[in-house]
Amino acid sequence: MNTRTIPIHPLRSSNITEGKSRAPNRSMYYGMGYKETDFGKPMVGVANGHSTITPCNSGLQKLADAAVQGIEEAGGNPQVFGTPTISDGMAMGTEGMKYSLVSREVIADCIETCVQGQWMDGVVVIGGCDKNMPGGLMGMLRANVPAIYVYGGTILPGKWKGEDLNIVSVFEAVGQNAAGKISDQDLKDIEQHAIPGTGSCGGMYTANTMSSAFEALGISLPYSSTMANPHDEKQDSAKESARVLLEAIRKDIKPRDIVTKKAIENAVAVIMATGGSTNAVLHFLAIAHAAGVEWTIDDFERIRQRTPVLCDLKPSGKYLAVDLHQAGGIPQVMKVLLKAGLLHGDCITITGQTIAEVLADIPDEPRKDQDVIRPITNPMYEHGHLAILKGNLSPEGAVAKITGLKNPVITGPARVYDDEQSALQAILDGKIEAGDVMVLRYLGPKGGPGMPEMLAPTGALIGAGLGESVGLITDGRFSGGTWGMVVGHVAPEAAAGGTIAFVHEGDSITIDAHQLVLQLNVPEADIEKRRAAWRAPAPRYTRGVQAKFAFNASSASKGAVLDLY
Repeated sequence: MNTRTIPIHPLRSSNITEGKSRAPNRSMYYGMGYKETDFGKPMVGVANGHSTITPCNSGLQKLADAAVQGIEEAGGNPQVFGTPTISDGMAMGTEGMKYSLVSREVIADCIETCVQGQWMDGVVVIGGCDKNMPGGLMGMLRANVPAIYVYGGTILPGKWKGEDLNIVSVFEAVGQNAAGKISDQDLKDIEQHAIPGTGSCGGMYTANTMSSAFEALGISLPYSSTMANPHDEKQDSAKESARVLLEAIRKDIKPRDIVTKKAIENAVAVIMATGGSTNAVLHFLAIAHAAGVEWTIDDFERIRQRTPVLCDLKPSGKYLAVDLHQAGGIPQVMKVLLKAGLLHGDCITITGQTIAEVLADIPDEPRKDQDVIRPITNPMYEHGHLAILKGNLSPEGAVAKITGLKNPVITGPARVYDDEQSALQAILDGKIEAGDVMVLRYLGPKGGPGMPEMLAPTGALIGAGLGESVGLITDGRFSGGTWGMVVGHVAPEAAAGGTIAFVHEGDSITIDAHQLVLQLNVPEADIEKRRAAWRAPAPRYTRGVQAKFAFNASSASKGAVLDLY
């Protein structure tokens, strides 16, 4: 991994405005209402991801306002700027989904550009939807001024016929409806009741996975990752985050002081313990790259082998993030892991305290009146759920999410699709049978481009009752809401000439999460003949952001970053 040092400006904004030669700088600030005394205060950015594009981000303005108030009260000058978002849930299954991962890079670029271009002394980053977190932290790490992440908060559950609903309920209902298990009216009712208001998707999906991991890193405040956006404590936490950041500026605690290899090990342990999203693998490879930390896809398997799944959370479990919050939140999960020797307690946090100090007053064991968080002696699973599979189909690695499966092993005939839409239609038309292994390809970082998520087909498989009996492999990604016999991030991808490009309809494929194997059961000589006859497809985009992403993106096994030179 590239570990070159990113140059850091020796002086920041509150210093460069001093002196007669900086009079034009000061004039611009006076135009915004600054007074002479303001130039001795830290200039603190507020990267505001508020938008009305998605419920995940439509509740962020109140958090930005609270952060501004907190900065002012703590003696800083807030400078608000915007960052974009793409709604994964809304874009799923459409061409728009290809812009989701691209937005991670755009967000990181926005934050690096504004913080460095305006020479800010620190930054509060506020985000909600999936790519807001990794993009935000990558920008924070590149700029490397004191920074804190404020997560927008999870959504409250929807209600229908006495059942809790969330966004994944809708995708699974599509499959149930196609299989004749629910009526058209039921499908409509579920669609209309799944999302009751503001906040990010409610299970341990990608947004809540990344927010929980950020809390474990120490770059967000304790308990903040599982708060619900509509609740007042979320605004209080945003204001407190601003106060803590001002202290961090005075103490000169920077993101790269916090995001070390040991801190990433802590974050990945929490991801495993909570049953988090496959996307965390891709994003933490990119985060480590931005931090200059040596970290590979094999490190996830190393942490998985030693970390049990402690939490019974959706998509494969029972509970939502709001239930985890009530049960003790991420601090309780971390304390159980720390007590078992599975966390590094000496890692520093944005508060200036170590992880051990932050967790000092948390009980060693979860409360007995709840079953969201299991004790270490009675885990959901003995080992983590995000397995790294290798074989001739994925020599660089692929990611399998194996929680909720009775037997994560299948060998079956390949059903090959070069796009998501035809694969989904085959499921809805009843053409996929138990024992099949679906292959969805040319959907990787370069091939998609943008590595879209496959929640529509995987949700349809679950809804049709095929989640345990049909395998699905792809060089694309999965939603955090996905579960089943699925393997994503296959690398090298099809567009780069990976073996997945040479699979033929009916070929035998083995997925074996016990042996960590993803294998095309075809003689190597035949694979080489197919390789020799293969020609790379023409780029799907030749201009604009998608073309730039496809040209620059590294392999998924390297985080699909754009600056791995």
